[in-house]
Amino acid sequence: MITQSFTVTNPAGFHVRPIKTFVQAASQFPCKVSVLSKGKKVNGKSSLGLLTLGIAAQDEVTLEIDGDQEQEAMKTLGELLVRIHE
Repeated sequence: MITQSFTVTNPAGFHVRPIKTFVQAASQFPCKVSVLSKGKKVNGKSSLGLLTLGIAAQDEVTLEIDGDQEQEAMKTLGELLVRIHE
């Protein structure tokens, strides 16, 4: 298992469109993806779960990835957290 923290840079936060993009990317990997923010932990492959976190601009988010292709998943998903601006 690997973990890494990122700061969400989208001025609108992590809303429906970025979440959809993130979930689609996370679902491409066979590993378990968890997202932690504000003391809560949710499945990173669940749009509803991510919406419940209420992630705003400049919030810190921690990705916890476990399983096959975890390094590739961390690179791809971490980049999405800091660069999605839709």
